[in-house]
Amino acid sequence: MGQKISPLSNRLMITKDWKSCWFASGKNYRDKLIEDIKMRDYIIQNYGINYAIEKVIIKRSLKDITIDIHSARPGLIIGRQGKGIEDFKKNIENFLFKNKLPSRKIKLNVTEVKKPEIKATLIAQNIGQQVSRRIPYRRAVKGAISKAMETGARGVKVVISGRLNGAEISRSEKYSQGTIPISTLKNNIDFYVFHAKTTYGVIGIKVWVFDGKQIL
Repeated sequence: MGQKISPLSNRLMITKDWKSCWFASGKNYRDKLIEDIKMRDYIIQNYGINYAIEKVIIKRSLKDITIDIHSARPGLIIGRQGKGIEDFKKNIENFLFKNKLPSRKIKLNVTEVKKPEIKATLIAQNIGQQVSRRIPYRRAVKGAISKAMETGARGVKVVISGRLNGAEISRSEKYSQGTIPISTLKNNIDFYVFHAKTTYGVIGIKVWVFDGKQIL
């Protein structure tokens, strides 16, 4: 019987890197991992859509935490004269304090995402936003796939599930264009799952993108 595996974890250290970079052992490892998960969830849930955040990488040293934010809208995060990034940093520090997590000096690096139209995270967020605003899901999905292919993607697949258009019974629909060679590890496959909240319930959106890059 076939088993499914995440395209991201299956390609770690081949075409994908870890999103947390540090060393620890025993209980210390567990505590740091929980901190990372909470911080990343806080950033994605509160700023992910508005700031078009594609990924958050957390690096640790003995005294500080460096957070690398990859965004399609870096100007919104940085703000005028860097005020936005200072407010962002304070909000993260306040979050750590309120959740009784160890306070550390926070350093923020913001990197602009090139070609956001072919990033699975941003595609899924875009479709989810449109579905939440009651835009027909077929139009949202087909429009996102079309933009990705025009920008240079070799293949895109989207699976959308839930009470689509308010239907009584939930169902799943799949849309794809181009090729998605999931079983070939040298191919760079991007993957993301997004949950859009609507008046009919939660709509699940899965996106796979093959940008054409290969490890030779």
